[in-house]
Amino acid sequence: MIKIVRGEPTPEELAAIVAVVAARAAAGGPPESPAPPSQWNTPARLVRTPLHPGPGAWQASGWAR
Repeated sequence: MIKIVRGEPTPEELAAIVAVVAARAAAGGPPESPAPPSQWNTPARLVRTPLHPGPGAWQASGWAR
């Protein structure tokens, strides 16, 4: 339903509005989903990966994975 709140549109203007709304509805498809949230500030980033003893473990403990 379209309700004209202000003004006096001509029949041609109303037809143009209805055509645009109908074309938009016919295009269908779900609306675009928002971008996934950034993982930069997630609490999981604060948890360190476990350290495993073994050859080279001391050097590897300082490297980010």
